[in-house]
Amino acid sequence: MLSVFSENTVMSAALRDYIERRLQPWGLMTYAYFVLSKHNLCDVLMISNYPAAWQEQYLTNNYYQRDPVILSGLKRSSPFCWDENITFRLSEIFRLSKSYNIVNGVTFVLHDHLNHVAMLSLVTDNVVSQYEQLKTHSASLQMLLIDVHEQTHRLLDTPPAFTSTGPLSERDKAAFTPREHEVLYWASMGKTYDGIAIILGITERTVKFHMANLVRKMGVSNARQAIRLGVELNMITPALLQ
Repeated sequence: MLSVFSENTVMSAALRDYIERRLQPWGLMTYAYFVLSKHNLCDVLMISNYPAAWQEQYLTNNYYQRDPVILSGLKRSSPFCWDENITFRLSEIFRLSKSYNIVNGVTFVLHDHLNHVAMLSLVTDNVVSQYEQLKTHSASLQMLLIDVHEQTHRLLDTPPAFTSTGPLSERDKAAFTPREHEVLYWASMGKTYDGIAIILGITERTVKFHMANLVRKMGVSNARQAIRLGVELNMITPALLQ
């Protein structure tokens, strides 16, 4: 189920953009959002700005199945700090992480209703900053993980690309204006109509006008259905922004 993100670059890009926008107030730290199915340990999702080479080796070698950080998260609900000592007993993970300076961090944990465990790991400079993050900002960062995970479920719950008149044709997709694409994109990122208006420099009334056109063109009943269908049809992507 989670593998759909690796197969759908638009969905993964949308989720990555959402995470990084939420992390902007924190200075966009080095992060890894990792989700694991407790029913199928091969069904995983990782969205991260860790070095690409690290991610490739980590996933290819299934290191997450024996990573002490992941194993700790499976057994607890509260956030925790980690450093190189926790990975030292597994030399291959230690060497990989050490080579990319991933040695200190904080991990926040969430167990959901579908038997997934979601973790948000933030790399810190040193042990002192680890505990400072945890002591001062734990509630806010835990809520950030909850919001991110809910966005993941919204993307996973996207219905099949079918409207009341059948799938949209390429001609129908092309009929969308650049502004309509922008409105659809920002709405999918959780922005309100007034928030979209500020971002695009237009009035809230104009935003509603464009959304009404999208709903009509896509043959759906409301904005939420338009967003879901837009994700399924690979129409929601930052690349469409002008």
